[in-house]
Amino acid sequence: MSEKMLKFVKIGQQTPPKRDVNSRKDDFNEIYDEFISDKAKLQSSRCSQCGVPFCQVHCPLSNNIPDWLKLTAEGRLQEAYQLSQSTNNMPEVCGRICPQDRLCEGNCVIEQSGHGTVTIGSMEKYITDNAWEQGWVKPIKVTKEKKQSIGIIGAGPAGLAAAEQLRKDGYQITVYDRYDRPGGLLIYGIPNFKLEKFVVERRTNLLKESGINFELNFEVGKDLTLDQLRKKHDALLIATGVYKAREINIPGSDLDNIFPAMDFLTASNKKGLGDQVAAFDKGIINAEGKDVVVIGGGDTAMDCVRTSIRQKAKSVKCLYRRDKENMPGSAREVANAEEEGVEFVWLSSPKEFKGKNKIEKIIVDQIELGEPDETGRRKPKIKDGSHYEINADMVIKSLGFDPEDLPNLFGNPNLKVTQWGTIKADFDTLETNLDGVFAAGDIVRGASLVVWAIKDGRDVAASIKKFLQSKLIETNKVA
Repeated sequence: MSEKMLKFVKIGQQTPPKRDVNSRKDDFNEIYDEFISDKAKLQSSRCSQCGVPFCQVHCPLSNNIPDWLKLTAEGRLQEAYQLSQSTNNMPEVCGRICPQDRLCEGNCVIEQSGHGTVTIGSMEKYITDNAWEQGWVKPIKVTKEKKQSIGIIGAGPAGLAAAEQLRKDGYQITVYDRYDRPGGLLIYGIPNFKLEKFVVERRTNLLKESGINFELNFEVGKDLTLDQLRKKHDALLIATGVYKAREINIPGSDLDNIFPAMDFLTASNKKGLGDQVAAFDKGIINAEGKDVVVIGGGDTAMDCVRTSIRQKAKSVKCLYRRDKENMPGSAREVANAEEEGVEFVWLSSPKEFKGKNKIEKIIVDQIELGEPDETGRRKPKIKDGSHYEINADMVIKSLGFDPEDLPNLFGNPNLKVTQWGTIKADFDTLETNLDGVFAAGDIVRGASLVVWAIKDGRDVAASIKKFLQSKLIETNKVA
């Protein structure tokens, strides 16, 4: 251990406190940097560099994890960052919010052998945060501007990844989004304690500096129709995501203080961003002092229960109709919620909401798991006469998301969708039935992970580039 590290230990700090990235490089910060750097080198050196990198195989982006861990262990951080960002448009985001326990870390050979996984997510976050601090992350420098333009509907991870990839090739990019900030779910759907908003704003500001134009507070179908946008651009990408909340069709659903998950999370995130949120300030969509019940078992439900805890709820319960082993959300997120005081009520399903004008109680059915269904998961079924009551001042519904009716919303009934309402796109090219209109991300695959949206954005960018090159060749032939 170095003299500086010994000095740090003598101060009595077992774990360095959070540093101010804007503070000057005083002696304490130098000690902090050395502590973090030594910890990163130690963790990255644990990678076994196995012949078959299961971590990479189970990463949707096929990130070259073993190689950038090796570079980190050798102290070659700039090279590690360059390798990391070569396959991932938002490594600082994925390092924070990817369910690594289900992907790379969960399939780490060291983890499988019982010695604890290499903390890949933390390493990805460390490498990229260091790159930003050192000034290694630069705006795109286009060597040759192209005249062809692409309109991208949706400023979430799929749209942003596609925009960046296409801008690198010199195309003129305009991103349209109905919200007042770019980022989509990254800004308004994921809590600040998991993904700090400056991380998203820093990335979108870089894209603006790279020459990408953002048209915010823009509603397709209202400000311009899909066909009008098609005439304006040489190609279009629909990357809206899926935001329509699935409903619970039980008696009492019309009572006050029952909210969709996105309404609750958006209000909390807007407040954290400094916006005026009247319903929050009046205590309507604020969990403080309330008995909160969240219905659902995915990662969004975990975001809701953990946000409620931070808003100082009186109590927080999570109702889920299956058991802990069958939770669809990250096991790590569930463990975090339990540690923070959330009570999980397994094998439970709401039967009725009760109250005069607003929610007061929930009638809950007890559930037992039957035979496996076609997906292999055991079917939940209600135990006869097993219902009971729990108190609730506020209910948050988190049962997943469905696509909005985009053909109607965008003013083009010819846009084909699947039986689930997602946009029907060619499996290989991601082009829709409308010439020059592509789709990617959750609006094609259904509600999924950010890392999959980034992959889809990169894939569709390659398809759009091929389409525009072909279109240019045809135009030149005619000329």
